[in-house]
Amino acid sequence: MTNPAAVPGDDSEYARAREAADTIAAAAPIAPRVAIVLGSGLGALAESVEDAAALPFAVIPHLAPTTVAGHNGRMVLGQLAGVPVAVLQGRLHFYEGYTPQQITFPLRVLRLLGAEVGILTNAAGGINPALKSGSLMLIRDHISLPSLAGASPLFGANDDRFGTRFPSMADAYDPALRQLALAAASRQGIELAEGVYVMVAGPSFETPAELRMLRLLGADAVGMSTTPEVIVARHMGMRVMAMSVITNETLPDSVDQDEPDHEEVLRAAAQATERVTTIIRDVIAQLA
Repeated sequence: MTNPAAVPGDDSEYARAREAADTIAAAAPIAPRVAIVLGSGLGALAESVEDAAALPFAVIPHLAPTTVAGHNGRMVLGQLAGVPVAVLQGRLHFYEGYTPQQITFPLRVLRLLGAEVGILTNAAGGINPALKSGSLMLIRDHISLPSLAGASPLFGANDDRFGTRFPSMADAYDPALRQLALAAASRQGIELAEGVYVMVAGPSFETPAELRMLRLLGADAVGMSTTPEVIVARHMGMRVMAMSVITNETLPDSVDQDEPDHEEVLRAAAQATERVTTIIRDVIAQLA
């Protein structure tokens, strides 16, 4: 992707992203190589960043505020495993009332800052019975129901400064990065499954009939984020790795299953943070 300057008077998404990137670069002159997006309850990973400069979303032009518990809403720039990174401690969601373009705007900005690799995390419900609460799942593919239903972040006029009109999603989750993650987990003695993630719009949790449908479609885990960011990252030529923390078991026919709630999600994600951080640090160290 080329990185031209915005034209004076340009009010495009590219121009807004360029303004946001310039503001961040002036406040924290770190050119991140890796962009990391942290899901619900996983914000503690940002505390591992060394020589960190933290910017609240509120000081970054055109960046919408987070409204969900477990998403602090700040960008942390610094070094992780010797590699310059930018960490989004919190993300935006479709169910908050934001457009797909607003949700993915931070990825646009980070790409303009220089990020070549995107590492995304999320909290998800386990549809595959083999995935228990606390399991980690490396995403090998996704089903993005909102995008398929007309809420794609790429809808509308395409800006060639970002990427091509019809980007391929054949290898949305970079095979080489997935191998690095699996090797890292093996070295650290961490169990890491692979599977298909399905995004639903939310915010209500799924009915048993919906869960049965999603399982028939081939989904292993379900959540309310991530795929719009992956689509936009690939649109801009970034390599992507993504990982889900299974925070609750969403088995449609279990009579003993407790009703899911967001507090349960945050607790389970927090308990998995150390393992997630270990894998991500190892992957980034291998990139170095």
